[in-house]
This record gives sequence, C-alpha cells and structure tokens, in this order.
Amino acid sequence: MMTEHTRHGDVTVFELGREYDALDVARFEPFAAELLAAAKSIEPPLLVLDFSHTTYIGSSFIETLVRAWKRLNERGGRMALCGVGGFCQDVLRATRLDSLWPICDDRDAAVALLQEPAA
Repeated sequence: MMTEHTRHGDVTVFELGREYDALDVARFEPFAAELLAAAKSIEPPLLVLDFSHTTYIGSSFIETLVRAWKRLNERGGRMALCGVGGFCQDVLRATRLDSLWPICDDRDAAVALLQEPAA
C-alpha cells in the first residue's frame, strides 16, 4: 500500500504506507499528484495525513506537503498530521513545519481537531 485515503465525516484522511522510506521519483510522483489533486478538490478542504507507517521523509516529500497545505489554505481549508514519530518528527521540528500544522497523536484526535470550527 502506497497510500490509502478514506473519509471520516467531513475529513479526508491519507494514510501513508511504509514505502515512503525509500521512494524514487517514479514512485513518488503518483503520490504527489494524488495528494495535490485532493488538496485542490476535496470538499470540505479538510485533510489529515497519517504517518503511522512512515519512517522517513525527504525534501521532495516536504515540498509536496507544503504545496498541498497552500492549496488547502487558499480554499479556506486546514491540514493536520498524526502518527508522526522518530525521524519524521525530527525533520518537521528542525524545519519548523510543526508550527504550520497541528500534529496529533492519532487519527481520531486529528479528525476531531479538523471537525472543530476554525479559530
């Protein structure tokens, strides 16, 4: 499984597979296209990315996250992350991207957060 996306009420959840620890461009591009298309079209524009099975993210992945967040933000949407651990958490903290997106312990908490009215 590269990604699996499901709906939880009004929130779209992308669960990232273990394959993200060593993606080459040919395997990464379909994910990037799918995520960016969702960020541009999901209604309402609420997106959770579940990192529970992800052990590594690189610069291309981070760039795609930022682009997806910008698309959601332009539409008044929001994005949250969950299940972020180890190296991925260190990368998000080092790049200060953890200040852009709420990072929740689990999927239920992230979905609940996005279902609350925006502050």
